[in-house]
Amino acid sequence: IVRSPYDYPQYYLVAPWAYACLAAYMFFLILTGFPINFLTLYVTIEHKKLRTPLNYILLNLAISDLFMVFGGFTTTMYTSLHGYFVFGRLGCNLEGFFATLGGEMGLWSLVVLAFERWMVVCKPMSNFRFGENHAIMGVVFTWIMALSCAAPPLVGWSRYIPEGMQCSCGVDYYTRVPGVNNESFVIYMFIVHFWIPFFVIFFCYGRLVCTVKEAAAQQQESETTQRAEREVTRMCVIMVIGFLICWTPYASVAWWI
Repeated sequence: IVRSPYDYPQYYLVAPWAYACLAAYMFFLILTGFPINFLTLYVTIEHKKLRTPLNYILLNLAISDLFMVFGGFTTTMYTSLHGYFVFGRLGCNLEGFFATLGGEMGLWSLVVLAFERWMVVCKPMSNFRFGENHAIMGVVFTWIMALSCAAPPLVGWSRYIPEGMQCSCGVDYYTRVPGVNNESFVIYMFIVHFWIPFFVIFFCYGRLVCTVKEAAAQQQESETTQRAEREVTRMCVIMVIGFLICWTPYASVAWWI
């Protein structure tokens, strides 16, 4: 019997122990995610030397992770202990919004981080000097892009519904309810919030690696330069692969369904 995920435990989907495991996993994410990101904010605020424009986007990334901790992980832990989404439709909209907002802020923070590194290291504009105003613009941009993904389901373009084990809410990418326009929203998300970020990150870090290799080639006898080249290359590869690991499964499933 299919029962409302807002009113009854969903134990017909999976056994109760699976919900307990989900709650334990969410608790683990809270225990690790909150201290790390809170300390990032605290240490940066306390130490003036760390409050540089290039670190603004890292602070924004920490804030986005805290959105996920409080808006997503905490809610999911509580609801999984009950076996269904106990906060009703309004709670589902709020949880879906804040979880999506945090995730998208994190995604676009990685995009801005790659772009800023490209601007500073590769210097595509010779007279450009990265400053505080540019850093603030980058942070504001991440919020605008995150809201452009998280807000539409609240006003009729797609919607937030319980997903998976029905203990958390996300964008409805697997039903075709008339008037909700889920298909067009999924296409929009796939292009604007996956392919464009991937292209920008790949391009910026690709150019960064090329620039560092060119500099290293001019100083082949310098061990320090060669080591820096290897470190930068490793960092760029990790950032691109990390982005793909985090976002490709979700984007692929949403597109395929």
